Amino acid sequence: MTTKFKQASLVLVGVLAGILISLNFSAVAQRESARFPLPVDELRAFAEVFGAIKSNYVEPVEDKKLITEAISGMLTGLDPHSAYLDQDAFKELQVGTQGEFGGLGIEVGMEEGFVKVVSPIEDTPAFRAGLKPGDFIIKIDDASVKGMTLNDAVKRMRGKPRTTIRLTIMRKGEAKPFEVTLTRDVIRVQSVKSKMIEPGYGWIRVSQFQEHTGENLVKHLEGLFKSGPLKGLILDLRNDPGGLLNGAVGILLRVSARARGGGLDRRPDRGRQAQVHRRPEDYLRGNRDDYLKNLPAAVKTVPMVVLVNGGSASASEIVAGALQDHKRATLIGTPTFGKGSVQTILPLGNNTAIKLTTARYYTPSGRSIQAKGITPDIVVEDPTTPTVGRLREADLEKHLQNEQEQDAQSDKAQKTSTKPSPDAEEKPPTPLEFASDKDFQFQQALKFLKGVPLATAQSAPPAPAPAKN
Repeated sequence: MTTKFKQASLVLVGVLAGILISLNFSAVAQRESARFPLPVDELRAFAEVFGAIKSNYVEPVEDKKLITEAISGMLTGLDPHSAYLDQDAFKELQVGTQGEFGGLGIEVGMEEGFVKVVSPIEDTPAFRAGLKPGDFIIKIDDASVKGMTLNDAVKRMRGKPRTTIRLTIMRKGEAKPFEVTLTRDVIRVQSVKSKMIEPGYGWIRVSQFQEHTGENLVKHLEGLFKSGPLKGLILDLRNDPGGLLNGAVGILLRVSARARGGGLDRRPDRGRQAQVHRRPEDYLRGNRDDYLKNLPAAVKTVPMVVLVNGGSASASEIVAGALQDHKRATLIGTPTFGKGSVQTILPLGNNTAIKLTTARYYTPSGRSIQAKGITPDIVVEDPTTPTVGRLREADLEKHLQNEQEQDAQSDKAQKTSTKPSPDAEEKPPTPLEFASDKDFQFQQALKFLKGVPLATAQSAPPAPAPAKN
């Protein structure tokens, strides 16, 4: 019996080796295989575990499930942003980058076995329900999230429009978990919004970087400048979780990345910094016209403020950091999320793919934002959304270390606990309307553009007037 088992294991090692080579990693595999031989001992151990499960597990398990779970485990074990995308997840990703998908409208990650909210997308069921960055989703309907993979949790939250779902939320400062009931919807993300605040002052918001964000941004800027000369412009990137890199590059003079063996780094030497200058092929897809040719000339000189907070992540951090490095804008708000890595989608067979971290982001001056984020020029906290306990990249398990800040990484003892406080309210607050009279950070940005003294980071909102009988 043992001999047969070992023989079967050796056969499976060969099969697995063939699979690893024949998947759509061929370009990588062929380049790396000469330098990095396949780990036969480890593959043999994998094959023995595979065989043991097939022979002894309490219930029959399909080969496809075991292999899929193994691939998923390989990727999720690397960092919080690498993942295996099955057919449904890959399709949703493709649709989502075009600005329309089904679900709740929520950007999530995994932390200590629970789903953690990175950022709700504006004007979606999650946003309207008052979900906040840093919230833990501990139950989906009646199922505990503990033990689920992120893909499994996302699948449960996705569903047909007009169907309901219950989420149990644990929030910093709440006495106990609370439930919210959401109705799934077709999420159509309007990634760019704008308005004239008052004569001479414009506000433009990017909620997520999508395939058409760059050209939509240009259209909104054209509309603002048609109203007359601008004295100041506010670019609002708060709670922007990022998205497609080309959408961000289209707005910038340059962006840089360090990659292994190429990728965004156009030079073949590994690990060096690449200055990626803005060229049409960097931000255009297909045969579209160069929409940046339509930018009003005055957009290069108008005084500008960029609003950021802990929900500003990835591509939005790169935009903010580049504008800060070039001294083109003043950053106001709170430190950003700190996701300084690039994920590349590598399609596999059968309409599946992997999302793999392939490079690090760097600002034009060479700063790494990984697990550190961008610190605003003027720190202004939002009194309605305390930053204590807010989720950041450095809080995620297995996050990439910032090689520029190895000695500055906080250990777990220094991190703020997410344990609920016994003296908090139990109902989620109403979500803040950006660029409104109640938007404290926005009001300070407007004051800055006008040259009016602004409130400090420690300022609290004015006390409400006594109620009249």
